[in-house]
Amino acid sequence: MPGRVMARRLNLDGDGQGDLAGHGGEHRAVMVYQLDSYRYWEAYFQRRDFEYGQFGENLTVDGLPDNGVCIGDRYRIGAALFEVTQPRVTCYRVGIRMNSPQMPSLLVSHKRPGFYFRVIEEGQIGAGDEIVKVADGPERVSVAEIDALLYLPGHPRDQLERALRIPSLSAGWRGSLEALVEADKQGGNAGLAPSSAPPSAWSGFRPLRVAAVQRESVDVRSFNLESEDRSPLPAPLAGQFLVFKLELDKNSAPILRSYSMSGPQDAGTYRVSVKRADGAGSNYFHERIQVGDLLQVSAPRGSFTLAPNDRPVVLLSAGIGATPVLSMLHSLAATEAGSKREIWWCYGARNGREHPFAAEARKLLKSLSRSRSLVAYSKPEDGDQAGKDYDVRGHLNLALLEQRNVPKTADFYLCGPVAFLADLTAGLKSWDVGDSCVHSEIFGAGPSVTPGIASTIPLTPHQPAGIAGAGPKISFTRSGLTVPWNSRYGSLLEFAEACAIPVRWSCRVGVCHTCESGLIDGRVDYSPEPLDRPSEGNVLICCSTPLSEVELDL
Repeated sequence: MPGRVMARRLNLDGDGQGDLAGHGGEHRAVMVYQLDSYRYWEAYFQRRDFEYGQFGENLTVDGLPDNGVCIGDRYRIGAALFEVTQPRVTCYRVGIRMNSPQMPSLLVSHKRPGFYFRVIEEGQIGAGDEIVKVADGPERVSVAEIDALLYLPGHPRDQLERALRIPSLSAGWRGSLEALVEADKQGGNAGLAPSSAPPSAWSGFRPLRVAAVQRESVDVRSFNLESEDRSPLPAPLAGQFLVFKLELDKNSAPILRSYSMSGPQDAGTYRVSVKRADGAGSNYFHERIQVGDLLQVSAPRGSFTLAPNDRPVVLLSAGIGATPVLSMLHSLAATEAGSKREIWWCYGARNGREHPFAAEARKLLKSLSRSRSLVAYSKPEDGDQAGKDYDVRGHLNLALLEQRNVPKTADFYLCGPVAFLADLTAGLKSWDVGDSCVHSEIFGAGPSVTPGIASTIPLTPHQPAGIAGAGPKISFTRSGLTVPWNSRYGSLLEFAEACAIPVRWSCRVGVCHTCESGLIDGRVDYSPEPLDRPSEGNVLICCSTPLSEVELDL
């Protein structure tokens, strides 16, 4: 950019960020890349066609190497004062600029990511200005070191703790490194996929016997499952779900259905509760499953689980959405820590006939000294008693929560119909409840994350256009679609996109873990190999292809 330009708190005048969801903000105001790295990549790619800004940076500088610049260092350039806050956030765009899709991975593995400045003092800068260091960052952790600490395997605890002592480290990176410390030696990369649950108790599916069937309401039944030899099943985490492979008849392929567990964690058995609806899965459970039947069942899965802290807990659900939060209520009632927390049970149903677990929830709440209950019936019947069966007439909403003084400092756990989740999530945001304190589970595919791609009207999942593939079957369990793999697609991510499956991604080459998804069953091959493998039982769909039939939690 010719002449001089104003460096402002959020960007350079005339050189702002396009995708503010993944870039920009005070701690990512100005992106910096070095001429030395230009020369390095020119030699690596045997190219001589680079131009300033080739790597998406705002400032191309001579000096300031990633292995010499440290987080918290301050530099005077022209009339502005800058502070180093974090390395570059890798995404697919740099691969497009370089005409090399592997570029996000190469920047990290070759330890040349570049970094961001925060603008401490606004002022004009220009080409040729001297870069003067005015302060050293505490702990002296270089940009290259902290980038490797998050993205590459190892994550030594002492180095993580050292990095976390740097006051100027951006909030995003601080959260990622804290997640790695809390995860300790658990597999996978909790800093990049913080919601990943511990490894599954078993891979694929195993037979479990139906030990009991119980009616919970007019349209909900519970099914207790035990191991074939009646030995205790591995304890799940409260809020997790099971995937069932159901053979409806001998002439058709099995279908996959997911149901949340609703019982206690220490029973040695699993309980799922199924509402009868129009689907083949729920009808199969209600019409055909009997005590003694063997069902093919996955290990407990899912990351909709209780956060380990002392904050108040608000369990918000409606309809059959009560199942995972009821499991959480069991967990809280069974622990001393739970008994000390303020706990709110907020539930919405149409009427008493359609209110499952009413007596069970009341009994659990009575065992918790700091518990509160708020039950809403939208259409109570003549036999439903206000003050006994339900507390208010109508629907659960933010105004009702505020009227009842539900604490805004709580962790909120939401499960229920799509509109219920959308309304309450938006309401909690208006309360300034942080994203990290709002946890939700949906019975279906989750929202897409596709940075920089214009949103479109969601399509019904379908087989890819053109001739069907001849490869192994790929099942997208949340979306209810099973289709044969087609080798013309380069990855499971590309295949899912062709099937209109909601997906999440950013780098597309195995760096950022945004695409990390549950691998319920099957084997995959990676190309390229991820920089840091996902946790056991998960898969990075952006850089993997199937080696067998695959069931994905998508």
